[in-house]
Amino acid sequence: MSHKHQTLGEFIIENQAAFKYSTGELSRLINSIRLAAKVVNHEVNKAGLVDIIGAVGDTNVQGEDQQKLDVLANEKFIQTLTKRNIVCGIASEEEEDFISINSQDKNNQNKYVVLIDPLDGSSNIDVNVSVGTIFSVYRRVTPVGTPVTMEDFLQKGNQQVAAGYVVYGTSTMLVYSTGAGVNGFTLNPAIGTFYLSHPNMQFPLDGSIYSVNEGNYIHFPQGIKDYIKYCQKEEGDRPYTSRYIGSLVSDFHRNMIKGGIYMYPKCSPKTNGKLRLLYECNPMAFIAEQANGKASDGYTRILDIQPTELHQRVPFICGSKHMVEKAEEFVQLADPK
Repeated sequence: MSHKHQTLGEFIIENQAAFKYSTGELSRLINSIRLAAKVVNHEVNKAGLVDIIGAVGDTNVQGEDQQKLDVLANEKFIQTLTKRNIVCGIASEEEEDFISINSQDKNNQNKYVVLIDPLDGSSNIDVNVSVGTIFSVYRRVTPVGTPVTMEDFLQKGNQQVAAGYVVYGTSTMLVYSTGAGVNGFTLNPAIGTFYLSHPNMQFPLDGSIYSVNEGNYIHFPQGIKDYIKYCQKEEGDRPYTSRYIGSLVSDFHRNMIKGGIYMYPKCSPKTNGKLRLLYECNPMAFIAEQANGKASDGYTRILDIQPTELHQRVPFICGSKHMVEKAEEFVQLADPK
């Protein structure tokens, strides 16, 4: 079948065999994410109407409170994943603690945990800039049939069995990997179907875009400052273009298609930057590596970092392989560890 007309549902079924665990489970999981993404997409696309129909704190005609979109996205994803009887636990950037889910069918105990950033970049919603959902999937490590524990969530990124994101942009796309490359699907809103539009996505080895919040420059480690100066220098194929949307999904997505590097380094001696290892960095690093890119904290491969807490933050450098390697060189030169 030509990929031009292949739907996400057909693609999942066709590629079930390539997944190293039970065929149906992961398919149901991706399907429930697909379903929740469509609902959230519908709400995100109505966001501009909020001035007309009322914002948070107002009640609608049914007497229900209007909700902030990130809260709504969180609820929709949790609801959809819980109902499908496929995951045994969910951790969300919006929730302080993880959620344990009892399997309704005791003969088929659920084996997967999902970690999710339901609406990444949500501060951009009121100015009509793309936002996204990021998700990460692991097989549980505690015994099946027992409630999940923190141990099931604090796994290294290299243990992920799937990861992906949805970008709610000029078109809505679901991009994901189960460890056999990265594929992108675009939503046809008229009929509510995702079609394979970007098969086998790959980061170019080199790029000419760097993405970083230069407003924090004064607080960056010296190595990052040196790399930024390198990007701006008139030499060879430089200076590079600076592009920073402030929505990780959008910045990452553009860099994967065009070639580039995304950086969210430490912003002061006190902080490890802003991005969370479990909900943002690990899934994006998994996709990057599956797309021939690279992700690092400046010293270590992101996927090799042992998480110690649910909402842990780490410095994040990700994108085209040669660019990330060059940035690492600068970081390690300025501050060898």
